Amino acid sequence: MDWDWNFTNLVSLAFLGFAVFLYFQFQSPSSSHHIQGMAEDASLKSIYHFTVKDIHGNDVSLSEYEGKVVLIVNVASKCGLTQSNYKELNVLYEKYKNKGFEILAFPCNQFAGQEPGTNEQIQEAACTMFKAEFPIFDKVEVNGKNAAPLYKFLKSEKSGYLGGSIKWNFTKFLVNKKGKVVERYAPTTSPLKIEKDIQDLLGTS
Repeated sequence: MDWDWNFTNLVSLAFLGFAVFLYFQFQSPSSSHHIQGMAEDASLKSIYHFTVKDIHGNDVSLSEYEGKVVLIVNVASKCGLTQSNYKELNVLYEKYKNKGFEILAFPCNQFAGQEPGTNEQIQEAACTMFKAEFPIFDKVEVNGKNAAPLYKFLKSEKSGYLGGSIKWNFTKFLVNKKGKVVERYAPTTSPLKIEKDIQDLLGTS
């Protein structure tokens, strides 16, 4: 009786040991490799990994802005927030453009159709009517399945109050000198109210 019991337990232990061996041999390495790969991807991912189109349709690698503090904004020409946002963005740009600060404006027509024009019309409005000197890029979508890859990344880094979605025109993402998203601001947040955050990242405060 005791011999049978011991033999049964030995067989069970041997089987359990073999199962553990198989788990670590075939599952754990691949799982840990997958997790490690995800961690590496997350640590490497920044805005510098994206290429976008400028207002003329030319490719622009955002690695060109490496080492700069960047404010990324989805803009519209016919929004109630347009006048005040362009005015204050211009103030920030003029004040800090020579200190390592850049503003990247991405027109978007997804909010009440308030950016309906062609790229040429958008540039004319931004540069002539609103006196913008910072770069204006190709019109993009910021929500939905056709959202620009850059905006999918920005939203994944800072989700906002509506989950991943951009709420309205002039949502702002602040990016540090390493290309990482550090803050997101609502459309109604005045650009001048984030000046202190920009100064902190630039090291000028």
